[in-house]
Amino acid sequence: MAERDIDAEIAELSQTLDGVEQVLEPEKLREQVAELEDQASAPDLWDDVERAQKVTSRLSYAQAELRKVDELRRRVDDLPVMLELGRDEGDADAMAEVNQEIDELRELISDLEIRTLLSGEYDEREAVVTIRSGAGGVDAADFAEMLLRMYMRWAERNGYRAEVLDTSYAEEAGLKSATFEIKEPFAYGKLSVEAGTHRLVRISPFDNQGRRQTSFAAVEVVPLIEQTDHIDVPDTDIRVDVFRSSGPGGQSVNTTDSAVRITHLPTGIVVSMQNEKSQIQNRAAAMRVLQSRLLILQRQEEEAQKKELAGDVKASWGDQMRSYVLHPYQMVKDLRTEMEVGNPQAVLDGEIDRFIEAGIRWRKQQETASA
Repeated sequence: MAERDIDAEIAELSQTLDGVEQVLEPEKLREQVAELEDQASAPDLWDDVERAQKVTSRLSYAQAELRKVDELRRRVDDLPVMLELGRDEGDADAMAEVNQEIDELRELISDLEIRTLLSGEYDEREAVVTIRSGAGGVDAADFAEMLLRMYMRWAERNGYRAEVLDTSYAEEAGLKSATFEIKEPFAYGKLSVEAGTHRLVRISPFDNQGRRQTSFAAVEVVPLIEQTDHIDVPDTDIRVDVFRSSGPGGQSVNTTDSAVRITHLPTGIVVSMQNEKSQIQNRAAAMRVLQSRLLILQRQEEEAQKKELAGDVKASWGDQMRSYVLHPYQMVKDLRTEMEVGNPQAVLDGEIDRFIEAGIRWRKQQETASA
């Protein structure tokens, strides 16, 4: 085995971190933290709960980003000193510690480098995610519920705030659809690579003959709308229906017509909300999601027009992007990045960061190649 060139590895780590710092701009982060701290200390902050939550969330995120960058810079700058001491004293344990520190720092800097790749127009937004069962009957509905749990566990593992806005239960088991928000800066940039068709292969627990079943579920990810986006939705363009919320099996969980369904007549987009306590709250949440979908639809139409003018006829990369195979072997594989994991249960328990990071890098490569 070739001897490690520790000096070259340290220089490479420092150079990579330099590139990360150029994008993240620690001094601007410090200014942002100071500004958000001033806003968070305002006595009237919690008069507007939604704004207060956004301020505290952004403050927490900015503080964490700054801590990461400062800590990594300190550790990288300490490496030459550790190396010199180890060499001067001929201490094998000290040299082993240097090697271990280099390996750890390489992984941590690589993780932070992912953040620098999120430079899209809406990447820094919070995310609205909708999961819909597809082909595969009851297995597909069950798969949709498995995916909802997977993303909820992913949010929990990362300390992200998540809120389920709407659930439509299937008759036998699982979900027809579910919509949830991830209330974390850059949630859209991260989760947008999850959009597309997900495929599950397993022995169906709903088949009394124990046959293998393939089922599908679609994941849609849109950025959360903000007041500055100016998406105008005239009242004449929507139809609002109200109905009673219901739980699994049709069991009533509400005795008033508080659930709201909004249909956008020009596009046919339908948004339902039933998880808030009042009709007013559900209507506000439904309008927020509708505006988010119209925003991304507008962006897609603009991009399609640009591609048409440029003569680009490539198909979308999002279709059937990942397979979860539980039988006859155990594997989860992303069909775009070739990332694969042999432990599907861990993935379905929320361990999807490796897939998200690989997807972000893959997307950046595609953008660079097309440019």
